[in-house]
Amino acid sequence: MKNRDTLLHQQHLAYGWNTDWNNKMEQMPTSSRPLVPARVIAQHSHSYQIMTPGGEHTATVTGKYEYNATLKSDFPAVGDWVMAEKLPGETRSVIHYLLPRQSAMVRKAAGSAVDDQIVGANMDFLFITNALNQDFNVRKMERYLIAAWESGAAPVILLTKADLCEDPEAFAARMENAAPGVPVHLISALQDQGKEQLLPYLQPGKTIAVTGSSGVGKSTLLNWLAGEQVMDTQGIREDDARGRHTTTHRELFLLPNGTLVMDTPGMRELQLWDAHEGLEQTFSDIEELASNCRYRDCRHEFDPGCAVLQAIEDGTLEAKRLHNYKKTARELSHQVRKENSLAKKANKAAGSSTRKNQNRTKAGSWDME
Repeated sequence: MKNRDTLLHQQHLAYGWNTDWNNKMEQMPTSSRPLVPARVIAQHSHSYQIMTPGGEHTATVTGKYEYNATLKSDFPAVGDWVMAEKLPGETRSVIHYLLPRQSAMVRKAAGSAVDDQIVGANMDFLFITNALNQDFNVRKMERYLIAAWESGAAPVILLTKADLCEDPEAFAARMENAAPGVPVHLISALQDQGKEQLLPYLQPGKTIAVTGSSGVGKSTLLNWLAGEQVMDTQGIREDDARGRHTTTHRELFLLPNGTLVMDTPGMRELQLWDAHEGLEQTFSDIEELASNCRYRDCRHEFDPGCAVLQAIEDGTLEAKRLHNYKKTARELSHQVRKENSLAKKANKAAGSSTRKNQNRTKAGSWDME
C-alpha cells in the first residue's frame, strides 16, 4: 500500500503538484465526500480528461457547480487543478471545486455575448509563436503579448520556421523592439535549430502553453520538443502561407523530460478581455514616454510638448505601434463600458424580480389573514 501511495504521489508531482497547490487545497471547503486533487489535461465540449492519483479519468462538473457558474471562466480549463470525486467502480469522476488559479490566459468568447474564455490555466511560461513567412505580423503579436502579460505567466516569443527566412535576425530585431523585456528566440523545428535556447524553460513540473495563429507550427514545435510524434501536423497553403487548423481542442502533454506543454487551437483573431494591465506592460515604452509629456491628459495627437510624438519624429518609436496602442486602448475601454451596461441591466432585472417576489409573498400573507 505504501509503494502504491508513493507511486500516486510521484504521478501528481509529475503533473506539477507542489506545496503551494497543497496549501490551496487545504484552504478549500471541507467535504464529507472522498475528494482528491486532479489536473485537467484535456477539454472537450461537455467533458474533461483529468489526471487523478488513480490515473486518467473522464470527468464532468456537478450540477451544483454548473448552477453556480456565472461566466465561462468559472468552469475548469486545461491546466486547472480541481477537487474531484471518483465514481464507484468506474474510471469517471465528478468535479466539485476549482482550486484558485496561479495564472490564466483569457480572451473574449466568440459571439456577441459579453463573456470570457480561458485559453489555458496555471502556466509558468507562455510561448507566443509567429512564423517567419508571409504571415509574420508584429501588430498581431502585440495583442498576444497583452493577453500574456495579463495572464500572470512569463511570455516568451518564438519565431518559428526560421529556415524559410533569408534574414531572420532582422525580424527578431523588429520583434524585440515591439516586446520590451520579452525574450525572443529564432527556431526551426524541421532543421533542428534553436532548441538549446529553450532548455532553461523545459524543466520538470513546469507548465508551458503554446499559442499563436493557425499555421505557425505549434504542433510541429510540440513534436520537436517531445522528440516524438504526439500531434498530427499539416502543411501550409501555398497561396497565402497560412496554415490549416490541426489542433481542435486544448490538451496538456507530459514530455519525456518532465515538462508539461499545453497545445491550443490556432486563433485567426485574439479578442482581448479585461487586459488594461497587460496593455500597459506590452506598451511600457509608450507609457514611459507619456510620463514625460507636458500635459497629463495628453492624447498624443496634436498636443504641444508631447514626448510620444517627439519620439516618432526622432525615429525612436514606430507610428504604427502608437496607432495600435491607441486602437487597443479604445477597444478595451469600449468593452468595459459594455460590461458595465450589461451588469447594470442584470442588477436592475434582479432587483425587479426580487421586488415582485416580495410583493407576491406579502399578497399571500394578506390572503391568509
